[in-house]
Amino acid sequence: MTVSAAPRSGRFPTLAKYDVLDELGHGGMATVYRARDRRLGRDVAVKVIHPHLRDSREIAHRFAVEAKAVAKLRHPNIVEVFDVSSEDEPEQYLVVELLRGLTLRKLLQVNGAIPPEVAAVIGVELLGAVAHAHSAGVVHRDIKPENVMIEHRAVPNMGPDAGVSGVGRASPADQPGDRALVKLTDFGIAKLLDGNGMTSTGQVLGSPAHMAPEQIEGAEVDGRADIFGIGVLLYECMVGHLPFEGNNPAQVLRRVLEGSYPSAERERPSVGKTWSALLDRALAHKPEDRYPDAATMREALQVELRRLGVVSPRSELESWCDDPEGFGAQHTKRMIPVLCDLAGAARKRGDALSSAADYNRALAYAPDDPALLRIVTSLHRSENSRRLAKRIAPIVAGAIALGALAFFVTRALRAHPATDPTPKPPVSVATGPTASAPLLVASAGAGGATGVDAGQVKPPPTTLVISPTTTARSMNPPKVATRDVVLTRINPPRALVSVDEAPPVDVEAGRTFTFDVSPHSLVFSCPKDLEGNSLCEPRTVRVPPGPVAPDPLIIRLNIKDAFLQVEGDPNKHYVIKEDSKHVIVGEDTPVKMVESASRIVHVTELETDRNQTVQLRAGKHATASFLGP
Repeated sequence: MTVSAAPRSGRFPTLAKYDVLDELGHGGMATVYRARDRRLGRDVAVKVIHPHLRDSREIAHRFAVEAKAVAKLRHPNIVEVFDVSSEDEPEQYLVVELLRGLTLRKLLQVNGAIPPEVAAVIGVELLGAVAHAHSAGVVHRDIKPENVMIEHRAVPNMGPDAGVSGVGRASPADQPGDRALVKLTDFGIAKLLDGNGMTSTGQVLGSPAHMAPEQIEGAEVDGRADIFGIGVLLYECMVGHLPFEGNNPAQVLRRVLEGSYPSAERERPSVGKTWSALLDRALAHKPEDRYPDAATMREALQVELRRLGVVSPRSELESWCDDPEGFGAQHTKRMIPVLCDLAGAARKRGDALSSAADYNRALAYAPDDPALLRIVTSLHRSENSRRLAKRIAPIVAGAIALGALAFFVTRALRAHPATDPTPKPPVSVATGPTASAPLLVASAGAGGATGVDAGQVKPPPTTLVISPTTTARSMNPPKVATRDVVLTRINPPRALVSVDEAPPVDVEAGRTFTFDVSPHSLVFSCPKDLEGNSLCEPRTVRVPPGPVAPDPLIIRLNIKDAFLQVEGDPNKHYVIKEDSKHVIVGEDTPVKMVESASRIVHVTELETDRNQTVQLRAGKHATASFLGP
């Protein structure tokens, strides 16, 4: 239902009440056309089921379910259904409002990751739509960027090709935020909670990377499956890739079922801990650990937006649509002082965790700011000291308890000397500097026996020496000099570290290493892919001996190049849009991987302006094919 380029079909379907004008696109179940409603004189989108599916009772049933599900919903963020075909018509179709814009999937392909606050605004709009659908007993069950449309009307002084969609122009009646609208589409596999038997138990419908675990397992599905789907969508918007990835659908499904994914903050530090924690709750493996309903998650997003000073969320989305690149640069400049102010306020009220979270996000936007580096390093050291104090508190308490026990034992021995009839050796008294504090000596024979056989030598008594003046001091171990080494930044965010040849463990920015005064070695590396190959070149950092703490560490690992090959016409020219890099047909072209081991690029055939979207992975080969029409 998008106004996007699509090959014109040689034959359009004939409909009783609509003039079909052109084809907009097609999917696995139906083709979407732009048509003219003869009665009302308006353009609409007509979704016509494929001819080879027309006779399938299951597909026809799902098509009817979509009509029934969406027709009962009236919400500004849900595509509106106008009409549906009757049973006696030769074509089976659904008529909905014509949306002029781009899918969220297309926007992600063109622009990459979206600023977290803009992504959150999209989430607020979608959650409003989902809450309305849930209240009507409808669960979408297939929320993904392909099913989200962004309508955008350019401002009057911008051309028709401006902005991310460039379809339509603003009208004088538009208010701030009115020019960008989010629409949720395609309820084709929605489950009607009040429609018994619509979907049989155990039937898996949906997109693997966006499906909730209970949906994959064929268990009962409710509105919390849509919350999971929105969590996946927002993660991809904020981070730039899906949380659950794999080389094939089976691997993706397994990772969803395992609940295995890297945190958003770890993958892209500029997302920050607060947004990352919000996504973690939405992506919880168990439904009961997620937000209980769409309204609750929507409020959580709105609270964080207000905290960050976003008072007009839709205007935020509108500004990004007008100029994504320019908005991104301004957004970074704006967020740094906002985050620093929030962090400073949290620090003053003693909320160290919130303060560290906001300072860390600000540092992700300004990694070379020396003042921020000093603050973050100081916070990490303070946090380290707090954790150390927490760890040694039981030890200190134990030492105090032992000291108290020794004191009372000493008093008890003084007050109640042992009454053993066996002659005692004389009590020795220490001389010299400690003469004022006599050593108390208690003797005890084996089993308390006092007699010995003739001719045997009596063993000396076992002695317990308690010195009140030295006991407490001897219980405290000598202090060992240590120094802290703070890892303030690491790229890529998902990395490993091996300390002194120990097995590698996960590491992230903000980690503090505590070492003694001897030399140490840290080897930083990337995780391995499924074939066991490291994704980047390791880097070794030496910590010299001595009591002085080294400067904070900033680690940048060299991710291995990806390789791209173009299949096409040798007489034409091909270029990678993001890098302005030319690619020669039939040759493996190395492509730099800067921020992560995976990235999406767009390859253009300059003569025809045709494009191919390709996902590149470090150390791997990928192909962009321009063969065929």
